[in-house]
Formats: sequence, C-alpha cells, structure tokens
Amino acid sequence: MDSKEKLRRILNRTRTIAVVGLSAVWNRPSYFAAKYLQDHGYRIIPVNPSYEEILGEKCYPSLLDIPEPVDVVNIFRKPEDVPSIVEDAIKIGAKVVWMQLGIINKEAAKVAGEAGLEVVMNHCMKIEHARLLSKELATIGVYRGVISSRRERLV
Repeated sequence: MDSKEKLRRILNRTRTIAVVGLSAVWNRPSYFAAKYLQDHGYRIIPVNPSYEEILGEKCYPSLLDIPEPVDVVNIFRKPEDVPSIVEDAIKIGAKVVWMQLGIINKEAAKVAGEAGLEVVMNHCMKIEHARLLSKELATIGVYRGVISSRRERLV
C-alpha cells in the first residue's frame, strides 16, 4: 500500500505527466483526470497514437516520441500492456510510473523499481491530488466505484 506521504511527495515534486492511453472523449476517466491535473498546474503530455491533440497539447504515439523530460508516466492501459510502457518509461528517464485505479502489474512494478523509478499502483492521480493537496475530496467517497478505468460491457 502506498503511504499518504509518498503520494503527497510525488504530487508536490513532479510537474510533467505523460498520460499513456489518454482519450479525447471528455467523459472518459483518463480525460477527466488529465483535465483536472492540467487545471491544477501540471503539464500534461498526451500519449495515444489515435489522436494528434488532446487538451490543447500535441499528442505523441509513444513515450519514446516525447522530445522533453517527463516526471511521471501515468498509465491508463490494461495491466498486460504495462510492461512495455514501463520499459519505455525507463528509457526516457521518467522518475515515477503511476498505474491508475484497477491497474496492477507487480512484475512491471518490480522492473520499474529495480531501475530506480518510484511506482504507484491502483491509485488515481486526480483523486489523490484532490484528497491530499487541494482538500477538494475528503477520504470518504474515494473508493466508491464511481470512477473506474474499466469500460462498461455492452450487452
């Protein structure tokens, strides 16, 4: 379990966030979280080969295409996609790999940790920022299942 102190330190010391799997659809969790972080002073770099621009920022097809330093790689992808993203995060010299709610990959976390990156799993950056820094969200209601990285199944 990640401590409040660790999460607070990461949120305070990092400014540039590459959001892997960021969607341009306004009601997707990735868009909602990235927009919130952007509105709170973070530099958001979208990473998604399907778009040219999201949130007014140039969108890159992969982490390796980003031409500037990245502090945090925030992952909105399936757990099985995480290992290759972690490898790219290591290559670009990121400081933190942050896996969103519902995303856990212990093997990839171990690789990232051994490479010197800090790792956060199964937490939302938006929720943690609101809870720990801006006080916009009290602890109550954080894990109610209202926000999820999973798509609903169509029947």
